[in-house]
Amino acid sequence: MLEILQEFWTSTGIYRIFDGEWKSLVMFIAAIILLYVGIAKKKEPYLLIPIAFGMLLVNMPGANLMGDEGLLHYIYWGTDKGVYPALIFLCVGAGTDFGPLIANPRSLLLGAAAQFGIFFTFIGAILLGFKGAEAAAISIIGGADGPTALFLTGRLAPHLFGPIAVAAYSYMALVPIIQPPIMKLFTTEEERKVKMEQLRPVSKKEKIIFPVVVAFITILILPDAAPLLGMLMFGNLIKESGVVPKLAEVAQDSLMYIVTILLGITVGAKANATEFLTLQTLGILGLGLVAFAIGTATGVLFGKIMYKLSGGKINPLIGAAGVSAVPMAARVAQQEGQKANPSNFLLMHAMGPNVAGVIGSAVAAGLLLKMFYVG
Repeated sequence: MLEILQEFWTSTGIYRIFDGEWKSLVMFIAAIILLYVGIAKKKEPYLLIPIAFGMLLVNMPGANLMGDEGLLHYIYWGTDKGVYPALIFLCVGAGTDFGPLIANPRSLLLGAAAQFGIFFTFIGAILLGFKGAEAAAISIIGGADGPTALFLTGRLAPHLFGPIAVAAYSYMALVPIIQPPIMKLFTTEEERKVKMEQLRPVSKKEKIIFPVVVAFITILILPDAAPLLGMLMFGNLIKESGVVPKLAEVAQDSLMYIVTILLGITVGAKANATEFLTLQTLGILGLGLVAFAIGTATGVLFGKIMYKLSGGKINPLIGAAGVSAVPMAARVAQQEGQKANPSNFLLMHAMGPNVAGVIGSAVAAGLLLKMFYVG
């Protein structure tokens, strides 16, 4: 009887923690913090709750959920092969209005400017000793686009998937905290008060033609961007066509939530304590924050240039929305604009750079994939 009890005790996760797997406790604390932020603070709960619980599950000693026969190992296939990120892009496309971008094509420049964070961070990662493919995967965090980061990392640096995925999604969730100080640092109160003219109405025909033309041109030039850009534009086309409302509805709602659950829990499941708690991980988290900060700053600075060139008609705050955290970054621009001027309504103006940022980050990922992928 004593032997049976002893065998049971040594098989428990509690025993394993005391027997050297103490790092799991650190990851449990991290998971609980993310759950608190998602549930109590209501900060991006759709992202943080699945990620945090996946982190909790994978660090349960002895559970082996990411092992060859583990449940999460099989679910992770869709993340590993880039299926879930591409489906997320389809859903984002089905829920996105490209009207503000079509009405103000100059927004593309702000979306492009915000991608500079990716390339600055690539150089920084190289200087810190990361290889080219690893640096490319790390740098894409600066686009504030979780699915793009997962898609690129799965191909260029799968061994860094855990820290890059957690960093990308954590910074996406922290957009309302990280961006405002940077926006205020690089703008004056007078600039933040600027009210912008109402955008011109965009016709139905323009909205239908846009995704077809963008997909055709960008994929011909950069075929490696096809999985993400193709799904993004396909999702937008089924929305704007108006003839398949059920498909658009499913993509915006049911499919989005299903894929978010699967993607989130597998992202968290890659945060294994043994692989995650390293100095390399801290370096990646730091570089990711730098990438995001630079992307926000360059977007705002380019917004200031447009403010000057337009004779003060463009509010530079909308440049911060050039990072592709849709629609969070656009909402932050709206909120900061209203703090400076309560009659300010920048949301639709900020959505132009915001959706341009989605396209920009996908293009940047395709470019980096072309340069470093060996398959």
